Amino acid sequence: MQVGLAKTDVSVASRSGRHRAATNELALIKTATLSTSTIHHHASSPAPPPTITNPHSHPPMSSPEIEYTQLGPLTVPRIFTGLWQLSSAAWGVTDAARTRDMADQYGPAEAIFGEFRAAHPHPSTLIAATKWCVFENIDPTPAAVEAAVRARLAALQAPAVDLLQTHWGDYTGAYVRAHRELDRLREGGLVRALGLCNMDCVRVDEICGALGAGAVVSNQVQFSIIDQRPLAGMAAVCAKHGLKLLTYGTLCGGFLSDKYLGAPEPDFASPALTPSQRKYLDVITSIWGTWPLFQELLAALRTIGARHGAPIAAVATRWVLDHACVGAVLLGARLGVSDHLADTAQIFKLRLSDEDRAGIEAVVGRSRGGEMMGRIGDCGAEYRGRVEGVKYYSPEGHA
Repeated sequence: MQVGLAKTDVSVASRSGRHRAATNELALIKTATLSTSTIHHHASSPAPPPTITNPHSHPPMSSPEIEYTQLGPLTVPRIFTGLWQLSSAAWGVTDAARTRDMADQYGPAEAIFGEFRAAHPHPSTLIAATKWCVFENIDPTPAAVEAAVRARLAALQAPAVDLLQTHWGDYTGAYVRAHRELDRLREGGLVRALGLCNMDCVRVDEICGALGAGAVVSNQVQFSIIDQRPLAGMAAVCAKHGLKLLTYGTLCGGFLSDKYLGAPEPDFASPALTPSQRKYLDVITSIWGTWPLFQELLAALRTIGARHGAPIAAVATRWVLDHACVGAVLLGARLGVSDHLADTAQIFKLRLSDEDRAGIEAVVGRSRGGEMMGRIGDCGAEYRGRVEGVKYYSPEGHA
């Protein structure tokens, strides 16, 4: 997810890449017609398998047993997909693919989703989780806040924003007042559910306390086996106010996958690495531990995966999903490996044992992961300033 503050050369290149990916996505959307809808807006039994009609002759595919979570009035699958990362012709085949996370900062992502939604035979079955990103101190007047929401509606071609998440960069600003206005629009029907993005414990508690029970349904933060900061306080805030975490960075830009097991430490300056991967490589080798210790973690995850017939990425994702504070995990199109759809099915089938979790903790316990709160700060702090002692931790975005 590339939500950012700094306007760096890396960020510009990143946005350009997202724009190209989104344009490719639009070409695909124009050729695909979904014939069965499975996203629900109320609790229900698992949905029937969807089918896809496509000129490129993709056969109908069976949907895996899907896990759902409740976000206010929305019942959504526990895996979301980021729109700008997609280039697969399987777009829309699974329930996970029908819930999209995007933002007003993700190039044309909202407009592309809006065009797809407008062409869909059952648009009400699609769920768009988007963001309002505020990076400068603004005066959140009722008119200004409503204008921001209506801009999202116009792009999405929707009567209401399903899940509107706020990424508020300046904690000195009037963010509580802004969220009161958003809650007013939610009560008026322009927004179905309100969420936060990269907010720390203090601000989540403050906003939820000001708006009252049930007004805020989620906070989107970084959470993985490597970065366990949400367990240091955010989980308790979630329990207090009844909201769920939507997590990104769960696979550390793909490093938590079989691809990197036994691989040499990547060259930080390699053009083969994305800005997102440089960020996560920084965390792994500059804060969490060392590349050799990371290899021990991958080996432990591979052993666990072998017991269950699952790839490393599935084990790493399942570990995050198993925390009560987590509602859903946001993953890229390929899940860090080659077969996105099959791996999604494996995540939902996978059940980690106490032995599995102990094997993970045996390695994590020898890392410096416990220092992350002190080195980086609480959830989202990395997007409000540079992190001391690391080569590159971009405040430009996350993925």
